[in-house]
Amino acid sequence: MNQALPITRSLPAIADLRAFLAHFEAAGDLARVREKVSIRHEMTAVQLAALRRGGPVLRFDYHDGGVIPVVSNLFGTQARVAAGLGLLPGQVADFGAFLAHLRSPVPPGGIRDALAQWPMLRAALSARPKILRHGPVLDATLPDLTALPVQTPWPGDAGPLITWPVVMTRPFGTEATDLGQYNLGVYRSQVIGPDRLILRWLAHRGGAAHHRTWERAGQPMPVAIALGADPALLLSAALPLPETVSELGFSGVLRGARTDLVPSRSLPMMIPARSEMVLEGWVHPGETAPEGPFGDHTGYYNSVEAFPVMRVTRITCRETPLYLSTVTGRPPDEPSVIGEVFNDLALPLIRAQIPEVRDLWLPPAACSYRMAVVKIDKRYPGQARRVMMALWGMLPQFSYTKLVVVVDGDLDIRNWDDIAWALATRMDPARDVMLIDRTPMDYLDFASPLEGLAGKIGIDATTKIGVETAREWGQEMALDPAHVARAEAILAGIMP
Repeated sequence: MNQALPITRSLPAIADLRAFLAHFEAAGDLARVREKVSIRHEMTAVQLAALRRGGPVLRFDYHDGGVIPVVSNLFGTQARVAAGLGLLPGQVADFGAFLAHLRSPVPPGGIRDALAQWPMLRAALSARPKILRHGPVLDATLPDLTALPVQTPWPGDAGPLITWPVVMTRPFGTEATDLGQYNLGVYRSQVIGPDRLILRWLAHRGGAAHHRTWERAGQPMPVAIALGADPALLLSAALPLPETVSELGFSGVLRGARTDLVPSRSLPMMIPARSEMVLEGWVHPGETAPEGPFGDHTGYYNSVEAFPVMRVTRITCRETPLYLSTVTGRPPDEPSVIGEVFNDLALPLIRAQIPEVRDLWLPPAACSYRMAVVKIDKRYPGQARRVMMALWGMLPQFSYTKLVVVVDGDLDIRNWDDIAWALATRMDPARDVMLIDRTPMDYLDFASPLEGLAGKIGIDATTKIGVETAREWGQEMALDPAHVARAEAILAGIMP
């Protein structure tokens, strides 16, 4: 009999950003900044200082960017990221197991099994967006982009940068109602005029793939950008989901309720009905502009490169809208905090594909996904190398993981001392290092010799077995557990 995976959401479905903020304000986890700050550089300093102290969500009501309040540090703690999923931090792994099961469910053996799997059936129903005739995002309009308090985060940045846009696209040949074909991505957007943005989507991203279909047809592409979306939509757009998984549908699973959409009044697109704002416009074939430089998650400014231009034709919004912003830089920053939670969320899916994996850690200081430490149950020679190659090929995001370290199941992979000990005692550089050349890499990695191409290194720091070594492996030292317990009892009496 199939076993249902019980999922208990600690929070009710969060309909919009305002409800999410109200939850944190009631919990004392939202602070209003009373002093006036500048949206050029100064607001960045306040945001990062709050994040690095584990501080609250910030709301800036007074700034030099107009009258629209700015909300930031929304996902500055792992607890708030989990809350965006409707969960407590300790429930993330269980929810990840549920999502992994949802992707590959076992057919129910009968009515009883079907009822036992009701949580999955309910999640599938939640994945279908709901179309409304009208939504709050259509209640008002803004004249142009100058009305938005868009930050210029870093001193070397080229100009104002929209940092939390949920960019919505669909491929050529589809209709506005073909919701399963939509792509949602968080692509930073440089403001270069009252009605023009540069959309920085890399070639392997879904938005870029859609753009190529419209360019081949010689037609302008409709684009909608949701600003201040609800947490489930934000996190779905940020997740490195497989290409076959709809972000709109997935947001319904995360939210625990269907995603409310409404037809755009000026575009052949559906837009999030409860977002704070939606920028509507077109990307015309061949129209690009130099984007950047901007400070990035690597801690460096990226190089200038041409990306498509969006001509903004309409800005719809709620009455008295809020502007959601964030800052990207060397970790810790908000994306790295989100990445830590996504690590736990993705682990069950990774284990479903690579069963011998017991744990995986993407160190936030290594820009979240540039380095991975993997703990496995080792059973046969060469297993560590197989795991490395399987991980690199599993998700597009892992194609940017330049270093994979594989260790045994007896170590704590989140403890750098354990990792260093394994490297020092279980790894031989000539035998246990695998180098691969000319593989895909984020072009923002200045260490790579070519833009978009770089090497990868895999280090087998596991105990060597069978034909992996010609020597007898050493015996690891360990005290009798009874003696350890006795020692603790003795010391508790003299070292309280």
